[in-house]
This record gives sequence, C-alpha cells and structure tokens, in this order.
Amino acid sequence: MTTDPRIAIGRAGEQFALEHLERLGFALVARNHRTRHGEIDLVVCDARTLVFAEVKTRVCGRGGPTPWDALHERKRRQVRRMAAAFLHDVWARPHAQEIRFDAIGVLVDDRGDLAALEHLEAAF
Repeated sequence: MTTDPRIAIGRAGEQFALEHLERLGFALVARNHRTRHGEIDLVVCDARTLVFAEVKTRVCGRGGPTPWDALHERKRRQVRRMAAAFLHDVWARPHAQEIRFDAIGVLVDDRGDLAALEHLEAAF
C-alpha cells in the first residue's frame, strides 16, 4: 500500500470520472488496465461506442499545472498504443461500432471533494 497522496488523488479523480461516465449511460469495461505501454485509466462502453478515457486530476488552489498540461502529444500517443494493446489482448470485451479517446480533467479541493470536472469527448 502506497502512502503517496498523489495516488489517492488520482484514484479519487478516476472515481469521479467513472461516476460521470455512468451517468451518461456508459458501463465500466476496465479500470487501470495494465498494458506493456502503461496503464489505461478507464475503458467504458455504451450501446455504440467503446471509450478509452484518460483522467487527469489536480488539487485546485495550489497554483500548479492544470489537468490538461499533462495531456501532451507524447501522452496521447501512449494512450493510443495502450488502446491498441487492449484491443489486441482482451478478447472478452464489448465490440462497439465506434472507438473514441476522451479526456477528463478533474479538480478536487483540499478535502478530496469534487470541485470541477471537464469532459472532452474525442479529445484526440
């Protein structure tokens, strides 16, 4: 068990993002799925679309980088490679008509409560 507070903040952000996606009608397919290229935060699916969601969480009011600062081109390429590995390796998954890459930026306050959530569909 890690004591790194960044891990707890990241997990909280993923949970807020998952709850948001579920409210939109998506069902969880995989969470923190490990591939040889890294870890996919969330994979969700509705009746039509399989979504690979990259979640970036930050604590608001600390004056640091925004969630989007960490979604640079190198990270987008990595997420696409992880998605390809997932599609190749995971046979027990929904087969959807569309595949989409979303980004979800989550801001939490000092207590870990949700302060803001921004969902960019088809972000890359």
